[in-house]
Amino acid sequence: MRDTELYRALLGLEAPWTVARVDLDVKQGRVDVYAEHGKRKTWPCPVCESPCGLHDHDEERTWRHLDSCQFQTHLHASVPRIRCDEHGVRQVRVPWAEPRSRFTLLFERFAIDVLHETDILGAARILAVTWDEAHGIMARAVARGLLRREHTVPEYIGLDEKSIARGQTYATIACDLTDGHVIEVAPERTSESVVRCFGRFSLNDLAGIKAVAMDMWQPFIGAMSALLPAASTKIVFDRFHIVSHMNHAVDMVRRRENRSLRAVGDERLVGSKYLWLYGSENVPQDRLQDFSALRSANLKTSRAWASKETLRALWDMPTLAMGKTLYKRWHFWATHSRLQPLKKVAAMIRRHLPGVLSYFTHRITNSASETLNSTIQMIKKRAFGFRSFDNFRHAILFRCGGLQLHP
Repeated sequence: MRDTELYRALLGLEAPWTVARVDLDVKQGRVDVYAEHGKRKTWPCPVCESPCGLHDHDEERTWRHLDSCQFQTHLHASVPRIRCDEHGVRQVRVPWAEPRSRFTLLFERFAIDVLHETDILGAARILAVTWDEAHGIMARAVARGLLRREHTVPEYIGLDEKSIARGQTYATIACDLTDGHVIEVAPERTSESVVRCFGRFSLNDLAGIKAVAMDMWQPFIGAMSALLPAASTKIVFDRFHIVSHMNHAVDMVRRRENRSLRAVGDERLVGSKYLWLYGSENVPQDRLQDFSALRSANLKTSRAWASKETLRALWDMPTLAMGKTLYKRWHFWATHSRLQPLKKVAAMIRRHLPGVLSYFTHRITNSASETLNSTIQMIKKRAFGFRSFDNFRHAILFRCGGLQLHP
């Protein structure tokens, strides 16, 4: 088979396109394939598909193709331009690449698979492209996937924040709690961020959302109260964030008590920080005996930990009535504990009590968001930071968006 026929088959070219010649440079390890088209009276407009007459040809362009016989392969062609009565002069679509891409469809498909298996830098090395080119492939894949995404309204949504850099730099992430996919990522953690995350949904769409699990962050509350009809019955304050506040309170009590005890030579609480952050079922076996002794001691920290464990049981209650009974018991104990960090958490929960107890109506948590946070943390670690928020957003949607990415 002649080289031109071989590469016509490899590239999948069909009339009027064909391969004019193939140049092989063994020293450079490169194959250059030159495509041309036969005579054709009309070409379809890339916007409206109307048949249009040929206007002229663009300058010769080059596209990177899959390597052939371990040689980098590049496709060259001078692309025709047409004049459309409605859309003016436009470059026609070529069958081997998407508009504004410098890579063939087959190369981009392979590159997407590589990007799924490694980070941007590793993919760039494997594919022999620049970092910017690799990220451009990712960005186009995400844009393609978002256009293809079926317009459905998730019944249950998780709303969370994620630190994207050192300092107070955050992103807001909305995810579908049913399928565990990220819906959208917006910069910062403001009310405007929430509106951007839900920008693809109309007001009628938003009415179909049954519940949203989120933190007790006032901008989130304000935005969802404005966006959701009957929002007070649909906002569920996430149990994991509430328990996180309790863990912080327990740690504050431990730190203060530890300072007091060490001042009189008592070292019991030294090195026990992480033990108090465990749930009772998760304490390591090799520390169980030591921790049992600490818990049975007359310590403020052990009382704070017991309060936290009592609150954790709230979400295990089978009915709302039983949940309310347990909450009242816990709230009375916490507010009379003479432990200021616990009293602070108790006041916060009381202010947001309807959203806490709405768990018993919807039975949702932000666990899917927390799982995604682990993946996002891995993305951040692999990337060693991001040059821009757009790069961070593309990386998350590429891996966690559940999108159809391939050309």
